[in-house]
Amino acid sequence: MDISDEGQPLDPAWLEINNNVCGGLAGAPSASWVAERFIGAGWSSQSGSSWASYEVETSWCRIEVDPTDGDTLLNGVVDPQRFEELAALLTRFGLSFGLELYDDDGRLLREIEARAPSAPHDAATSL
Repeated sequence: MDISDEGQPLDPAWLEINNNVCGGLAGAPSASWVAERFIGAGWSSQSGSSWASYEVETSWCRIEVDPTDGDTLLNGVVDPQRFEELAALLTRFGLSFGLELYDDDGRLLREIEARAPSAPHDAATSL
């Protein structure tokens, strides 16, 4: 996958806070596939902390996209005012996901779960 540095860098206001967002993506083909979707939405991407992970960012969010045996994990920092915007972006990618937003003390503030739309039923195969 290509790495892109064309997106906006994370606003320095978010550099000093602890990770406040985490989640999982069910059924994503790979971490690189997820990173490519973020790049397509104007975010930047670089190699993450492991050989198969990616760090994606824009001015209001930086998250690590990390593959596991079953799901793809997300963790990082997001402007709490834009938490729903991150969820909407994952929905546009067509992914099932769960996201959690935490405060500075580690208390859960918000949780969003979404299922990817199922494929349209082919009427011809049901005859």
